[in-house]
Parts: sequence; C-alpha cells; structure tokens
Amino acid sequence: MSSQTPPHKPRVAVVFGGRSSEHAISVVTAGAVLRAIDREKYDVLPIGITVDGRWALTADDPERMAIADRKLPSVAELAESTDGGVLLPVDPTNREVVYSEPGSVPKALGEVDVVFPVLHGPYGEDGTLQGLLELSGIPYVGSGVLASAVGQDKDYMKRVFTSFGLPVGPYEVIRPREWELDPAAARKKIVDFAAEHGWPLFVKPARAGSSMGITKVDDLAGLDDAVEEARRHDPKILVESLLSGREIECGVLEFDDGPRASVPAEIPPVTAHDFYDFEAKYIDSAAGLVPAPLTADETAEVQELAVAAFEAASCEGLVRADFFLQDNGEFVINEINTLPGFTPISMYPLMWQKSGVDYAELIDRLLQAALRRSTGLR
Repeated sequence: MSSQTPPHKPRVAVVFGGRSSEHAISVVTAGAVLRAIDREKYDVLPIGITVDGRWALTADDPERMAIADRKLPSVAELAESTDGGVLLPVDPTNREVVYSEPGSVPKALGEVDVVFPVLHGPYGEDGTLQGLLELSGIPYVGSGVLASAVGQDKDYMKRVFTSFGLPVGPYEVIRPREWELDPAAARKKIVDFAAEHGWPLFVKPARAGSSMGITKVDDLAGLDDAVEEARRHDPKILVESLLSGREIECGVLEFDDGPRASVPAEIPPVTAHDFYDFEAKYIDSAAGLVPAPLTADETAEVQELAVAAFEAASCEGLVRADFFLQDNGEFVINEINTLPGFTPISMYPLMWQKSGVDYAELIDRLLQAALRRSTGLR
C-alpha cells in the first residue's frame, strides 16, 4: 500500500511585543492568538520583539502572556535567551528564518509561509514591519505599507478621510519643530483652537495607539503637562476638541467578496476614568455594549462609514473604526486602527463574535486572506 504525503500545513510566525508603549498589550494579544490558532491546520512559530528591538525566540506559552494581578507581561520574560536573535531573510526567494546566538553556529528554524503581526503602535503597526515583510516576500496579515502608515498617523489619516468626504471633528497638529523652537507660539496655537472650539481638549500623540499618552485638558493650567505626556510617546501631537455624544465602534473584515462591517458596539461612559483610556480598557476591563443600542438606520450608516474608511485608506484584512454619534444625530469618525486590540476582551473580536464569526474563525479568515495575497504592488 502506498503512503500519501500529509498535506503541507502553512507555517505562521506570530510576531509580537515591539518597541512601542503598547508592548505589553501586544504580548497579551499574542497569547490569545496562540491559544486560538488551529494547530491541526497551521504550524506556529512565536517571535517576540523586545522593547529595545531584539527579535527573540520565545516560548509558545499563552498562559504566561496574560495580565495577572494587574502586572503586564513582556517579551523579555518569555525569551529563550538574553542574547540570541531571530533573523528574517531579506530575499523574496528564501523564506527561511534563522536563529543566531553570539559564538554559535546559526540555526535554521524553517520556512515561514505567513506572518501574523500582532504589534501595536510604532515599529509594527505603522508600515515599518510591513515594509520589511514586503522586502522579504513573506505574506502577512493586515494592511500594507501605505495604509498602515496612514492608519498610524492621525494627522494624515484625517486628511485622507477629509479628501474622501468622510466627516472628521475639529483638530490641530503641533509638529516637533513648533514645540521645540517656539513653545510659546505653539501654545498660543492650541489656546486659539480652544477659544474657537472650547475646553476641554484632548491632547494625544499623533502616532500612538488609541489608549496611550492621551490627556483630557480642562483649562490652560494642565496644557503643558498634557503636551509633555503626549510627547513622551511621539514628538508630533494632536489636539482635538471634545465631541459630545456616544462612542461607537465598528469592525471591518475582508471577505472573499470584499470588506464587510460587523455589528457596531458602544463604549459607555466609564465612571472611574475620565475617558476610555489604557487603564479602563485593559486593566479594569471596562465593558462595551455589543451590539450597540442604535436604530436600524444608525447601524446601517455607521457600517457604511466604517467600510468607506477602510477603502479610503486602502486597508486590507481588518480595521476597527471609531466614531462619535453626536447629539445632533451625525456620525464623526475619530480614527481607525489597522491592528486593533485583539485580546479576548477587545471590542474588535467581540463585535465579530456577535456578527457570527468567533475568535478562532476570525484568525483563520485573516490568515487565509493573507495567504491569498501576494506581496508587492497589488
């Protein structure tokens, strides 16, 4: 009797951690993804990036990647060595990943068919990693270089949305040179913005995630501290006016026939926090309402806007689009996340679960979409 060769299982490199301030949440996300990937269908290679940028071979141990007793995990705790590094090939004809330690012969870890980057923020979600994977010729989950960069930079994101006729709220940008060379003039720019649109303001990093480095500023007294807090994450900052209304989120997922929107969710006011910040979202696990209590027309409108934002920024794979439903009944898009929070309590997978796509199927759909796409111009 002739034996048959077992079918090839695609090998997935789950890349997580990274150099941004959202390092720990990326580790938590990776733990959830590793726990849910169908091991009958995929081989998995976990690769962690430390906060100083070293690519480390890590344990495939989801239990050690969770938040425990309010303590955040890190790649350094999971790395199999304090010195060794993982190297991706910068050669589209070779997908073999290599592990190297000082004084030792490099060890081949085998070829990778697709990368699942679960990195948040700069050096992962902003097009930098995507560019490396394009050079390597390795398919990957999520948006390409341009869409990732646009999705990370809230300044240019809003410019793109405006050019496509999508509604955005009032904002002002303070570029690094402005604050460094003439802080008085930059401060006046913000005060003039407040005079036109009113206090309070939100001061945030232009190129960080939706949770880090953000301060609600009620008056001039707190402005400088808020600017410095934002600049700890990014020298370019964004100032936004307070939009009174309800916070609504909507997930977008790429299907065979194009992007589709999930049921929307609502982030209710969090009484223990000024707004839906990092602590509220990840430490205290503030819960959203899924589906959001909207009318049928409101639901259809926000779903249409979410897909339009996905298309406007040339996104691929997945996006979470965040909106305000203002008191006058109009939606304003706040931002998109091209790699949204993906932990078990995160809104993106919860919205899709309520839309009939559970966590494991969501991961499988993203991997299959990535495997179908080629790298390069497409």
